[in-house]
Amino acid sequence: MTNPATITNKLATENVSKLIWEYSLPAIVGTVVMSLYNIVDRIFIGQGVGPLAISGLALTFPFMIMLMAFGMLIGAGAASRISITLGESDKEKAEKILGNAFTLTFIISGTAILISYIFMHDVLRLFGGTEKTIQYAEDFMSIIIPGSIFTALNYGFNNIMRASGYPRKAMYTMIICAVLNAILAPIFIFAFHWGIQGAAIATNITYLVGTIWVLQHFTQAKSNIRFRRKNFRLEKDIVKAIISIGMSPFSMQLATCFVVILVNTTLLHYGGDMAIGAYGIINSVNTLVVMIIIGLNQGTQPIIGFNFGQNFTKECFSR
Repeated sequence: MTNPATITNKLATENVSKLIWEYSLPAIVGTVVMSLYNIVDRIFIGQGVGPLAISGLALTFPFMIMLMAFGMLIGAGAASRISITLGESDKEKAEKILGNAFTLTFIISGTAILISYIFMHDVLRLFGGTEKTIQYAEDFMSIIIPGSIFTALNYGFNNIMRASGYPRKAMYTMIICAVLNAILAPIFIFAFHWGIQGAAIATNITYLVGTIWVLQHFTQAKSNIRFRRKNFRLEKDIVKAIISIGMSPFSMQLATCFVVILVNTTLLHYGGDMAIGAYGIINSVNTLVVMIIIGLNQGTQPIIGFNFGQNFTKECFSR
């Protein structure tokens, strides 16, 4: 593992273009691999379960976006704040943000998961579910929703891992998840004949493994920042700081969710269930392109955050 002092020195002194390449390339590779996994997952479901299952899966897309939004609210906000704080050379505060982010993820994502599970049927109806497709969607989401806590932890702390100076290890997280899912999904769908539920179980196992991989990083002595028991207690100022930045990507995800709902309901009215399934496939391919830009943004965030914090500190001392 890279020495923490080396990480700080590189972010402070290395050529910016070189840093962007070093941080963004692993992020782009990781996000593209995860997008490919989503496409492969739909291929398995389409071939192993049927075309209506693809339509049912497409109904879950807004649900998945909404649940991921809560993970981004904490993960993106905490990652940005940690980058800035490390730039200010305040490692103790960075570790407080890390601990608060862990507790917040359980509270906020746990609440969203509970509400989603209770109102799952009604929400899927609102998203465009019919008698032909809603059962597939419910079979999938009844397993995915409880496991979404692992999705939130995996996504959020993968961002924090990158923000604290480990872009390659963050990439390995996404590659491990994608490869594991590509192995488990066909086994559960074709060999065990678990249908769309098999795909959901494979996804949950995948994110559980990814979560363990990410969280254990922050327990290691050589990690730039670490979990400490005293930092799991929520502090008002830190919670406010995390949410103030995380609210922007959270709002964008919710807006995307509403757009997909609108498109799904319109397609149901004019094209039927199969049109929703076709849109779901197109969305998966479109996401592949979008993820390249997202990977670039994720790679530049630690660099911008660190140098913003460092320059802010310098200005304060120069006054």
